[in-house]
Amino acid sequence: MKSSPTRIVSCRCHRVKIELTGSPILVSICHCDDCQRGSAQIESLSGAPKILDSFGGSPYVLYRKDRVTLLQGRELLFDQRIEGETNTRRVVASCCNSPFFLDFEPGHWVSFYQQRFDVPVPLARMRVQTRFIPPGQLPDDGLPLHRGFPFGMIVRLLVSRIAMGIGKKVANV
Repeated sequence: MKSSPTRIVSCRCHRVKIELTGSPILVSICHCDDCQRGSAQIESLSGAPKILDSFGGSPYVLYRKDRVTLLQGRELLFDQRIEGETNTRRVVASCCNSPFFLDFEPGHWVSFYQQRFDVPVPLARMRVQTRFIPPGQLPDDGLPLHRGFPFGMIVRLLVSRIAMGIGKKVANV
């Protein structure tokens, strides 16, 4: 039986480590106003790295929640929310202000900031929510541009949800 690939992602000082099993659902770059505000908020933390790309997008690697295991450093993680009780939390390591992931809590996936990966990850397949990019500043990097969330992305998320329903592992982040 073939084993699933695993990756370890860690904060910059390596005090927080998370194991990811299997392949990502998708790699994309989001330009929505919420991701722009949330990423800018994290970037403003003392010593935090840059998140937003040159076009104002946040590059993410999406994994199913049941394929995410926190190995060490739970006590160092804190939630960063743009507004009070929003369903979207951005998780940051307090030891070095490294952004880890975005969790839309009702969802079955976690969007890891691409910069958390030391080893190459698949390249982004698309830019989403590009309607938030100012006119005349659309990227010309060859990635498909989608004003919202494209049908193909929704299908990939739905298929991953079905696959997750078949599995037994429970997330612990």
